[in-house]
Amino acid sequence: MSNQEIVFFDLPSKPPNKSWSGNTLRTRLVLNYKGVPYRTEWIEYPDIKPRFQDHLPKTDMYTVPTIILPDGTWVTDSKEIAKVLEEKYPEPSLPLDTPYLPRYTEQLVAVFGAIGPIYMPGVYKRILNERSLDHFRTTREKWTGLTMEKLEESGGPGGEKAWAAATPHLQKITALLKEKPDGPFFDGKTLAYVDFVHAAFLIFMRRVGDDFLENVLKASGDADVHLKLLEAVKPWSERDDH
Repeated sequence: MSNQEIVFFDLPSKPPNKSWSGNTLRTRLVLNYKGVPYRTEWIEYPDIKPRFQDHLPKTDMYTVPTIILPDGTWVTDSKEIAKVLEEKYPEPSLPLDTPYLPRYTEQLVAVFGAIGPIYMPGVYKRILNERSLDHFRTTREKWTGLTMEKLEESGGPGGEKAWAAATPHLQKITALLKEKPDGPFFDGKTLAYVDFVHAAFLIFMRRVGDDFLENVLKASGDADVHLKLLEAVKPWSERDDH
């Protein structure tokens, strides 16, 4: 590792390999925006604990995103990473704790709660490499108390029940995006971390499948405001495979 390069741990996908996780995409967007030199170390789910456990505080579950700073410091969790990157690389500045972030996060948590029955099986069947399948299935079935198949069934035919439950929360996100009509960001023309969090969610949906993104946009009540945000962050979302 060069003395100026960050190591960024990300989850690989089936070929063609691209970043897909909404959590790691947040960090990737911040790194790209900051223009910080970094290299991606792709890591499968079962390899995370053996790779991380000697470098981070002991925990039941080690997660990505995680980075190694040029001085050898390990930092984990997307919000903590964003905070550290803003401190160490202040230009260009990225506002982190804006008023929109907690309001948005409340709705995003509810969306994920609603679509768990469809996005978890979607990731399992469409994205993961063979190496990660058993780990993903075992952990998710433990969390939900359902087999992957039963979980998917709980979302209703074609995921209709899950999308219906997500709809009011997606529409509240749309309303947040429209509060500053000059857009394309939540705070009008001022880019902030919350915009990267939402962009990461939209890109994650697209990576699971075009049908997932289409359902998000349909349920949102106004696809244009979300697509405009995606287009606005495109300069920082294009690097997604290295």
